[in-house]
Amino acid sequence: MMRDRRMAAGADNWVFRSSGGIDRLEARFTGVAFAPHRHDTYAIGITVAGVQTFDYRGASRHSLPGQIVVLHPDELHDGRAGDGLPFQYKTAYVAPADIQRVLDGRPLPFIKGDVSDDPGLHRVVCELLDDLDSPMEDLEREQAITDLTAALSQASGADLPTGVQNHAAVLRARDFIEANLDRAPTLADLEQAAHYDRWRLSRDFRALLGASPYRYLIFRRLDRARGMMSRGAGLAQVAQAAGFADQSHFTRHFKKTYGMTPRIWAAMHRRSRSA
Repeated sequence: MMRDRRMAAGADNWVFRSSGGIDRLEARFTGVAFAPHRHDTYAIGITVAGVQTFDYRGASRHSLPGQIVVLHPDELHDGRAGDGLPFQYKTAYVAPADIQRVLDGRPLPFIKGDVSDDPGLHRVVCELLDDLDSPMEDLEREQAITDLTAALSQASGADLPTGVQNHAAVLRARDFIEANLDRAPTLADLEQAAHYDRWRLSRDFRALLGASPYRYLIFRRLDRARGMMSRGAGLAQVAQAAGFADQSHFTRHFKKTYGMTPRIWAAMHRRSRSA
């Protein structure tokens, strides 16, 4: 995919935008990338290569590979290479209204310094920007917003409030997910099934079951897929029956979870069964 992006846009300057879900992109530029401008969204990204330099809130900022950049809504900024060499980054544009749905009236989080090394924020942003080639499912998008809001709040020093988890509601949501592996449920669906506010449900679900509702859905789909593969089903058939968009979508999630492709896993399983 990277080679295709370069061929399409030239060796030095290109932009690849994801399709579906949260507005996400990966870009590479040399020299001055863009003049001063504003967004009506948060721009939250990570520098992949080079030095990303920008003027923001009266000072020049510099982001090195692995650092997180958080540009707040309606703040003037530009962008350029900081050392004369190409720089590359990934960014997600998130509407304040989406963040506010999780905050429920609390002030939007503000990251001082704009360039962050906060480990929690780094983990969430990397997960959000990891796979730009696949459109996000509705539940995946909603969960990403929830996780990002929590990470931004923590990094800004304003953690979201916690309390006693609603165990019964979490179990109702879990049962709904397990009964609907082949569809794409949303947090609104889980809210209705659990009779509990969707954003609190998302936090309680992770606290009690160790994974977000979306990750739980993926784990259960992968369990179904491994069962079918162990019985000799083909990968295309498995991907469709387990609820994935296509075989490549299935393969990416399988490798991310188990560290190997489903084809290798199936071959190892056959060898083990024969032995």
